[in-house]
Amino acid sequence: MMARTQAAHLRPSSRYTSPVEPGRVWLRICMGVVLALLFLVPYIVMLLGSFKSLAEISRTPPTFIPQQWHLDNYITMWSVSETPLPDNLLSTIVIASLATLLTLAVSLPAAFYTAKYRFPGRMAFLFLVLMTQMLQPAVLVTGLFREAFALGLNGTWAAMILINAAFNMSFGTWILHSFFASIPTEVDEAARIDGANTWQVLTRINLPLIWPGIVTAVIFTFVAAWNEFAASVVILSSAPTRQPLSVALFSFVGQYQTKWQYVFGVSIVAIVPVLILFAIIQNKLVAGLTAGSIK
Repeated sequence: MMARTQAAHLRPSSRYTSPVEPGRVWLRICMGVVLALLFLVPYIVMLLGSFKSLAEISRTPPTFIPQQWHLDNYITMWSVSETPLPDNLLSTIVIASLATLLTLAVSLPAAFYTAKYRFPGRMAFLFLVLMTQMLQPAVLVTGLFREAFALGLNGTWAAMILINAAFNMSFGTWILHSFFASIPTEVDEAARIDGANTWQVLTRINLPLIWPGIVTAVIFTFVAAWNEFAASVVILSSAPTRQPLSVALFSFVGQYQTKWQYVFGVSIVAIVPVLILFAIIQNKLVAGLTAGSIK
């Protein structure tokens, strides 16, 4: 009798083994499709609009599918007089990439030290790092312009690289700090017993264990620098060839006419690199976002 009772307790409950009803499966599929369309429709409209002529975009009533496909929009937009678009794309890539690398170069040692060592003022330092996350370039743009002008960096890539890196270091430090803190101290102690110094403990022991955190910091920093607008429009106002795509878009918006076909086309071009980056590292990004949620 006791054996039967124990077997009954060990036997999995039927509510966990029974398959999901087909009706619920289709309901979930329909809800997923609706949500996907809700997010994708604006991008689909923008993509289709990039193949229309300006007259068709301004037509009333509007058309969803282009009446005549203007594939040459993606060719002519690179040689328009409003802005040097190839230079703007290069500027965006350079600023976002170097700002991301600089953020990692500073955030990794800072996060490692604050997670592994106890020192006076440690909590005050972490609190200060958190407070800087609340500041945005749009709020400090006047001070940033004066500082860049005083340093002779106004209108240069260096100014925007430093600004983007500075405003993303707090996020990078905080998220990497949590990953370093999750590594048991016994791992570091074992490495030190084997003769590893602090630099080797960081690079050879800890970094391979926190790749999801590094990927998360990279993607968020890169996207933030890629889309930055407020500081760029002021700091780079005197250098059109160094302006990123986020600022170059407004060159197509005139007082009496807006070239929407180019606005849509440049927006699609600006989205593609970010989508490619997400597709390449999406698995590690999800792991980084959900780290610590399951023990």
